[in-house]
Amino acid sequence: MRILIIEDEVKSAAYLSAGLTEAGYVVDHAGNGIDGLHMARESHYDLILLDVMLPEMDGWTVMEKLASHPRPPVLFLSARSTLEDRLKGLGLGADEYLVKPFSFAELLARVRIILRRGHLQRPVERLEIGDMQVDVPKRRVVRAGQRLTLTNKEFTLLMCFMQRRDEVLSRSLLASLVWDMNFDSDTNVVDVAVRRLRQKIDDPFTAKLIHTVHGVGYRFEYEA
Repeated sequence: MRILIIEDEVKSAAYLSAGLTEAGYVVDHAGNGIDGLHMARESHYDLILLDVMLPEMDGWTVMEKLASHPRPPVLFLSARSTLEDRLKGLGLGADEYLVKPFSFAELLARVRIILRRGHLQRPVERLEIGDMQVDVPKRRVVRAGQRLTLTNKEFTLLMCFMQRRDEVLSRSLLASLVWDMNFDSDTNVVDVAVRRLRQKIDDPFTAKLIHTVHGVGYRFEYEA
């Protein structure tokens, strides 16, 4: 998942970028409102973290201009803490408004909630890659004409892979999305789950779907 941080304070932006990258997200940064607006319009992001007091174009204006285009969820980050400011941000269409200073743990929790909420609001009926088809509402998985039976966690893990095909997904991101927990390097729950899913969707077939990216995580891609 990709997150855009629009923040002019260099140290704050670096801190947020490092923490979110460690949590498994792909992060881009813009140091002013004009650049941030351009990046938000030209690239796909799953979430925007938007400061209010920005050079060249403030966060209020960025939000207003984004309102006329399809856009991802927006989380305002601001030292402006009055009730009027918070109401203005939410009134412009922001999904959350977090007042500085804040703990990174709280920010990460809100990011995860917003991203989960966004996926729930965009239901997918059918997914397909290579010779695999998934009927999402019926939770039916078929590969090469063969019906596959998955557990609930295996199905959720498969959805994460298929909805982010060709992306490299870190273990920490998978732990967050599938088990709603922080990844602990001492546990192998993610690797065990991936291995079990592979036994069902990959091992019986010649073309592989789940590929290990050593030292990082996994990529889901059809390779005939």
